[in-house]
Amino acid sequence: MVSAAEQLAANLNFSALAKADELKKRIWFTVGALLVYRLGTYIPLPGIDPAAWQQIFNSQAGGILGMFNMFSGGGINRMAIFALNIMPYISASIIIQLMTTVSPTLEALKKEGESGRKIMNQYTRYLTVVLAAFQSYGIAIGLQGSGSVVSEPGYFFLISTTITLTGGTMFLMWLGEQITARGIGNGISLIILAGIVAELPSAIAGTLELGRQGALSTGLILLVIVMAVAVIAFIVFVERAQRRLLIQYPKRQVGNRMFEGQSSHLPLKLNTSGVIPPIFASSLLLLPTTVANFNAGSGPGWLNTVTTLLGHGRPLFLILYIALIVFFAFFYTAIVFNPTETAENLKKHGGFVPGIRPGERTAEYIDYVLSRITAVGALYLAIVCLIPEILISYAAVPFYFGGTSLLIVVSVTMDTVAQVQGYLLAHQYEGLIKRSKLRGRQR
Repeated sequence: MVSAAEQLAANLNFSALAKADELKKRIWFTVGALLVYRLGTYIPLPGIDPAAWQQIFNSQAGGILGMFNMFSGGGINRMAIFALNIMPYISASIIIQLMTTVSPTLEALKKEGESGRKIMNQYTRYLTVVLAAFQSYGIAIGLQGSGSVVSEPGYFFLISTTITLTGGTMFLMWLGEQITARGIGNGISLIILAGIVAELPSAIAGTLELGRQGALSTGLILLVIVMAVAVIAFIVFVERAQRRLLIQYPKRQVGNRMFEGQSSHLPLKLNTSGVIPPIFASSLLLLPTTVANFNAGSGPGWLNTVTTLLGHGRPLFLILYIALIVFFAFFYTAIVFNPTETAENLKKHGGFVPGIRPGERTAEYIDYVLSRITAVGALYLAIVCLIPEILISYAAVPFYFGGTSLLIVVSVTMDTVAQVQGYLLAHQYEGLIKRSKLRGRQR
């Protein structure tokens, strides 16, 4: 027998979307906010010579600077006011979440619920200002020391650039929060998604032009296209994969009625951490190399060494990238899923895993299963995210293509579509309730 929820899901269509006024408002708000973000990526910093900067960017576009440009939606290429994008906020979130494991104060705030979460969000905002100011000042110093990029170097340029880039990041942070509250989907993720999607057409067009000129072989281009389709299918398959633990509920008596025992499942996603590990790993690798990239060749020797060691395809970069992805896969999973709390909730409601004693043993069993599927999920993330490094280093593909970008695009798109379907289901449920009440009054 088909459930009511399944019937509603089957009836979701454009006519239902046309009737959902609240959902349409949220979608239009999201589109408008993303258009504002895209407009900001075309507003250049004052005092910059675009032609001189373009020459410097083209010389480093195949390295980590190209990856940063992909996440910023072309903001680095144009050296726009949104060049830093939302990355300082992500870095601040990493640091605050890491500190909750070592700071009793932050750990207590985390357990306080909504009020504690608001305070931690405020701490994250403050730290974002500090990190954005640090990175902005590093960019300003790098631009000023890059030769003829800055028309009038001096303290005024350093201060104005630092304030402008920091203000751009804080505006995007606020815009992302507004999208989350008044739009559809996670605002921060959608801003990153918009930047990646906006740069993909030009990157694909550039690759096809290189193929037309003979710089890239037709076979390599076809291989990249096939690999992209395969990676997308692989990502969709893994992101939907679950390990379901059987949960049994005993017979119970309510009043004079005896209810039979029921069974359900506790779904554990193969990739519980989602897109967080690659984003966090990229952010931490970008943070210490921001200044180094702009001062390569003219700064201190250790800066040049850092730039060389953290280049695409270098062993140190690959090792750190994989290690950070695996670490954040386990770390973020531990944050969002607590086996002890889950076991206690099951025990309170009379649920148990067949063959496992309720309470502590159940928590240990859930943690055992979760650790092993997280290891598989971390391996999947590492494999997917290494694809662009191999393409850039060994196949000479001239843009940051593949794993991390496709993972973010596919995962965020799936989450956003799921939220849209949730709003449509809620709207149709409300319609059914209103119609049933109307029929009851008519009778």
